[in-house]
Amino acid sequence: MNAIVLTSIGKRFKKQTVRRDQTTLKSEIVRWLKRRKDPLKQQPSIHIEALKGVDLTIPKGKTVGIIGRNGSGKSTLLKIITGIYTPTSGTLEVHGRISALLDLGAGFHPDFSGRENIMINGIILGMSRAEVRARVDDIVAFSELGEFIDEPVRTYSSGMYMRLAFAVATHVDPEILIIDEILAVGDEHFGKKSMAKMTEFKKAGKTIVLVTHDLNTVQKWCDLAAWIDGGKTRLVGEPAYVVDQYRQAVAVAEAQAEKTGVSALSSMGGALPDLPAAPKPTSGPDVSPNHRTGDFRLELERVRLLDGDGKESSVVDTEGPLEVRIDFVAKEPLSDLVFAVDIKRADGLHVYGTNTAAEAVALPLPVEGKGTVRLCIDRVGLTSGGYQLDVTARTAGGVTYDSHRGLYPLTVQSKVNDVGIMRPPHRWVVETESEGRSEKRAPRHLAPARVG
Repeated sequence: MNAIVLTSIGKRFKKQTVRRDQTTLKSEIVRWLKRRKDPLKQQPSIHIEALKGVDLTIPKGKTVGIIGRNGSGKSTLLKIITGIYTPTSGTLEVHGRISALLDLGAGFHPDFSGRENIMINGIILGMSRAEVRARVDDIVAFSELGEFIDEPVRTYSSGMYMRLAFAVATHVDPEILIIDEILAVGDEHFGKKSMAKMTEFKKAGKTIVLVTHDLNTVQKWCDLAAWIDGGKTRLVGEPAYVVDQYRQAVAVAEAQAEKTGVSALSSMGGALPDLPAAPKPTSGPDVSPNHRTGDFRLELERVRLLDGDGKESSVVDTEGPLEVRIDFVAKEPLSDLVFAVDIKRADGLHVYGTNTAAEAVALPLPVEGKGTVRLCIDRVGLTSGGYQLDVTARTAGGVTYDSHRGLYPLTVQSKVNDVGIMRPPHRWVVETESEGRSEKRAPRHLAPARVG
């Protein structure tokens, strides 16, 4: 079942350019006394199209990240979903109670206290007075406002506004949570607390729609990504693929700006340039664009996972080594080249990522023709479970030559039943007192630093 369905959504705003002749207070009084006609000279009205036929389906229980540059229509789209704006054209279906975090402090009366605004907003969001009263204490505790909760909200800082707004929005039992970049206002502590709350929402099967410029959050945390560009739906799909295409479009626009001196990024709301059609890869795995993208000026011909014996294997021990061997071919001389490897857990959690640029690995640039690069991990150090490796060759600026995502499963085995993600080298030391003297027992190494 779908939580939100938008079909051909359009939104126009009327813009009027009004020109007023130079005047003085005396002349205006004289005109009024003489009952002259309004001296305003209106030009014909102009309409601004913020949205131009957006189609987007948001499945129930999924977290969807909406990306795009400033002025592309992202916030307008959220306001249509929440009912603040009425679409000029198209149809909207919403299945479930919505709670939204849009403009900072929206819906708060500045002269009322935080506690009074909690009551007002809870009722606006469809709760009874009794239900709101039952949750006031939890909302106040989560917001961490303390004695300020009974002060007028006009005395609050932007961070305090955000704490209260987020606490209210997430404690009124919404089925759909809408967030528009507001979490950027908070400090690091509350940011982590908010993310933990939204993770709790995800696990509970709630639908979350998030507008953000933090592309890493979209890749790591969202189930689906939608790119809004120039008021239209440019691309919807797997987050890593959508983000990669968006970054490439921005890179193309910046490259055009360097040549022409006119930036495509400077036009508020205008669409980014189309990407050049990517050629089909001539080597490597034949998979869908959701798993392999790039311009293929360099191709990853073969990626192998090797165990400690140098044998190709997708099963390794947590204390054992792992080698990621990447065979590639550059079809032209490339002087800007970065190789990256990312490890993700089966549920999509980004466990570890590294690349040759971050570790200052010297590549024999320019690279042309065939070659091999190897990432040698002396000790895997992950707890037992299922993982996958993503491998990418790109420029330092993020333009992708060839990216393989979700193609290389990895199973980590362990004899120890510990939990979490990683197993750092460690040991246990036990100290007891026996007959009035201290007795130290020999430490037991459960995870040596190196094996082999």
